[in-house]
Amino acid sequence: MRFRLALFFLSLFSTSSFAACDSAKFNQFDFWIGEWNVFNQKGKLAGTNSITKQLNNCVLEEKYLTPSGYAGQSLNIYKPGTDSWHQTWVDNSGLLLTLEGQFDGTAMVLSGTTLSPSGYFVLHRITWKPAPDKSVRQHWQSSNDKGQSWKTLFDGKYVKRKK
Repeated sequence: MRFRLALFFLSLFSTSSFAACDSAKFNQFDFWIGEWNVFNQKGKLAGTNSITKQLNNCVLEEKYLTPSGYAGQSLNIYKPGTDSWHQTWVDNSGLLLTLEGQFDGTAMVLSGTTLSPSGYFVLHRITWKPAPDKSVRQHWQSSNDKGQSWKTLFDGKYVKRKK
C-alpha cells in the first residue's frame, strides 16, 4: 500500500509537471539574496548571513551565524494560493518561529506568534527593507499586547560581503 501511494505521489510530481517559480511574486524577496555581514545599530558585527535561492528558484534558504556561536536557519517561500510569504526559522537555542506576511511594495513584512516560557503569546513582526545603497535593514519587533506596543529585539543592517 505504501509503495503504491509513493508511486502515486511521484506520478503527480514528475519532472515535467514542475513549474518554475519565476513569476514576479516569487522574486519579491530576491533583494535579500547574497552573502552578508550583519551589523547592529552601533555598527558592531552581529553576524554573517548567507541567503540563496534553492529548489528550482522556489525557496530562499537562510544560514545565519554570530561570532558567539549562535546559529539559525530559515526557509522562505511564496504561497500563491494565499498571496503571502511564509518563513520557518529554527536555531541552536531550540527556537521555532513561523511567520506569514507580504511584500508591501517597499519591504517584506512577516509576523507570527510564539509561546513564552511563562505561557503567554508573543507576537513577532520582522521587516526587511532594501536601501538605495543595496544594503538591507532587518527590524525584528515583539509585542506582548497583541500589537498595541512594540519592543525592538534586533535592528540590523545587512551589507554585502566583498568577493
